[in-house]
Amino acid sequence: MWKFKIFLAKPLHSSLKILNLKSICQVTFYNLILAILINLPTLGAERITFSFAPFGEFYLSADALEVFAKQGKIDSEFAFYAKFANPQQLALLRSLLQQHFQISPVMISQFTYSPLGEEIIRQLGELVETEGNQNGFYALRSALILAATNPEGMTVLDVLHRFPSQSLKLNLNKGLTLAKNFSNRLKQQKAAVSGIKKQAATATAVTVGFSQRPDLRQLGPLNWQKITLSLNDASRSRQFVSDIYLPQAATNKLIPLVVISHGAFSDRTTFAYLAQHLASYGFATAVLEHPGISRQRFQQYFAGLAPPPETRESINQPLDVKYLLDELERRQKSDPMLSQLALQRVGVIGQSAGGYTALALAGATINFEQLSQACQNSHEIWNLPLLVQCKTTELLPGTYSLQDKRIKAVIAVNPLISSLLGQSGLSQIQAPVMLIAGGNDFIAPADTEQIRPFTWLKTADKYLVMMEQGTHLSTLGDISNYNFGTISSALIGPSPENARIYLSALSVAFMQTYIANQAEYRPYLSTAYAKFISQPSLNLDIIQSLAIAK
Repeated sequence: MWKFKIFLAKPLHSSLKILNLKSICQVTFYNLILAILINLPTLGAERITFSFAPFGEFYLSADALEVFAKQGKIDSEFAFYAKFANPQQLALLRSLLQQHFQISPVMISQFTYSPLGEEIIRQLGELVETEGNQNGFYALRSALILAATNPEGMTVLDVLHRFPSQSLKLNLNKGLTLAKNFSNRLKQQKAAVSGIKKQAATATAVTVGFSQRPDLRQLGPLNWQKITLSLNDASRSRQFVSDIYLPQAATNKLIPLVVISHGAFSDRTTFAYLAQHLASYGFATAVLEHPGISRQRFQQYFAGLAPPPETRESINQPLDVKYLLDELERRQKSDPMLSQLALQRVGVIGQSAGGYTALALAGATINFEQLSQACQNSHEIWNLPLLVQCKTTELLPGTYSLQDKRIKAVIAVNPLISSLLGQSGLSQIQAPVMLIAGGNDFIAPADTEQIRPFTWLKTADKYLVMMEQGTHLSTLGDISNYNFGTISSALIGPSPENARIYLSALSVAFMQTYIANQAEYRPYLSTAYAKFISQPSLNLDIIQSLAIAK
């Protein structure tokens, strides 16, 4: 049995005249605490204190939560909070308290001791304080690591019991500010995505009989074969691998080449489906593996067998592609299988960090001054996209030669570029560009990372593709064997199979138009085609221009 206490700065009856206590509890407990439990299951102690000025402090014991989680019972004291929730909310809360997270203590330790992990935990510590109103950084980190030793998987209750203090204090004033900022960001993102949809709906109708044209969603007529190249860039002491998918066609014509660049936690198999699809339409496709951000590298890092990824990866990834093209030029002189590759007119497709890589190769430059200013002036807590981009400030400012004149067209899927490249960097691109965004992408939010950057592009040929319900992971291939724990379906999003179909079809149309110079494919790059292939579970829109007020 535990005691419930409320300390108020003025008598209760006068406080209630200012703000209804029921409204306070409903907002703070279920809109804030539940949201934190969903996204960061790291709160805990024998007693949780909710600090909310000027009304004082509210107490809730860990025992009450544990009884509720294990037995589903709501005792008289927990009932104070439970009465403000509906049955669905209570069921969700109980499910979260019971959920086991299969994360090893080594992985937790490696992440929370990394610069990015430390910053995230330190920001969380502004909300989750120890006794004496101290930042909960060290307490949270130790509780997470110890809780992860549970062989059945870490739970919220495990972290509660491992928190090195008898009381954990939630600063609800800061929490409510965070919740308000987060809510505003969601509204902005929703409004931006809605704006794309409205503009696409009012676009001039183009009469195209797509049902009578080749269905780019299906594999093309050509077979392909795969070869694997082991590459060694001695100038950077960098070894990496690339799979080359070669179409088998009886022709003496040059074969256009498309390079695919993956994002963090991925590898050259992630977009094998896309490489095969392009190869079936006559494109040689090179899927390289960036060793500094690959799935294998992160697995080694989280197992304590490798240091964290280096900041210089934002330079190394474009250089990987440039070295691959140089090596293909060298080898095609003696290798008949590579002799027909058209290496002076190459397309690049990249996702996430690979999307940045594609844009950098097309001529976008890093704006170190703007990036540094954005990182110094932003005090917004939990702005993950900016935190990730700010890592590049650790590089020595300068002009890095990343553009490759052989790159003639690029597709960037879910790139994080708003501060890293900025308006001045993106405006340097002259090649055709397609930006692909997901309306539910919270790693690289569509409104800040693709929609607004789209307006900064000065190239005459540009396309913005919106997968309305898409996420950061929607277009990835099979990720079931990634060994990073269970990936939530909410992160993957609805209908990833349709997302892969969209990307495959649009990639063929885009590369046929701008790399293979086949003008008959241009109609596929239209609002009409997006409407033709769009499915209700994952709405698809394409626009070619957009005006956003500054």
